[in-house]
Amino acid sequence: MPKMKTKKCAVKRMKLSATGKVMRSQGGKAHLNNGKTRARKRKLRGTVAVGSLKVTKTYARSLQGR
Repeated sequence: MPKMKTKKCAVKRMKLSATGKVMRSQGGKAHLNNGKTRARKRKLRGTVAVGSLKVTKTYARSLQGR
């Protein structure tokens, strides 16, 4: 059976934490920032875990080659 290839789009957008959670960066900060408050933009910094268990398993499988 051939090796499982890593999905390159998943690698660029997500990473696995040490505990196995799939971490992603938050959206909504690339443009149209004038109307957003400082606090809202500050909260959009950093990374968050992917919520749904089903989605997490799918993404973890696509990151398996890493």
